[in-house]
Amino acid sequence: MTAPLKFVNHSIDDFAMKVTYRPESHEGRLVYNLSLVKNEDLEFAIGTLKDACKTRVTASGLVKFYSSGERVDDFVVPRGQTAICTVCSVTFDGLLIRRGVPINPIGGGVVEIENRIPIRFTHMILYEYTTIDPLQVLNSLRLTSVTNVMRRGSGNILANIREFHMEAESLVGEVLDEITDSSFIGILEVGMPNVSLLGVPVSPQFIAIACVGGTNPLAAIREGGRWVQTNAMKGMMDVSEMREIRDY
Repeated sequence: MTAPLKFVNHSIDDFAMKVTYRPESHEGRLVYNLSLVKNEDLEFAIGTLKDACKTRVTASGLVKFYSSGERVDDFVVPRGQTAICTVCSVTFDGLLIRRGVPINPIGGGVVEIENRIPIRFTHMILYEYTTIDPLQVLNSLRLTSVTNVMRRGSGNILANIREFHMEAESLVGEVLDEITDSSFIGILEVGMPNVSLLGVPVSPQFIAIACVGGTNPLAAIREGGRWVQTNAMKGMMDVSEMREIRDY
């Protein structure tokens, strides 16, 4: 029997429900992306990841590297390549759900940045209408200029947006306070009730939050002329297995 199509909004719900990460104690499981680079490009990739963390164009500075032949869940890293696991921004959705905040994932897109201030989404793919992660699609279309944002503060980065009911605003505020001193640095912008956020409309009585895409550093690696292959929402990983990129 052929399995039914699974749209991305359903995949986000499934992964978010599995998140047990607790920012205050730095424990639990979070959602990770898995990307592949060539071994000879690893030093360049590490430098790019560090710059992305410093300029806050990634969801988190936490990473884990796997060498050729090593297994990441059911995936074996191919010969001549290194796997890089980074934190997926869906982890934030999981934090909200654990606090009792129902969320509606809207979509992923490209955000225009000017002088390090987010201006608007210029491209958007809605989660409920795609079976492929929007940020993977948009990255493959070469619509980003993450390197420009890191170096000069202006350009285009990958981001996603979700909404929650305005009655849960205080609960969301508690989550935002909890992650202030954590390894999660990916909050881009928080909206107001009934007001569009970065050009994206929200449902009546809802508030939107935009998060930086966890695959932005990999987009920057590609912009540097290196080969990279990214798989968003690849799986779950215990945060204790990851290290801050600054430690490499």
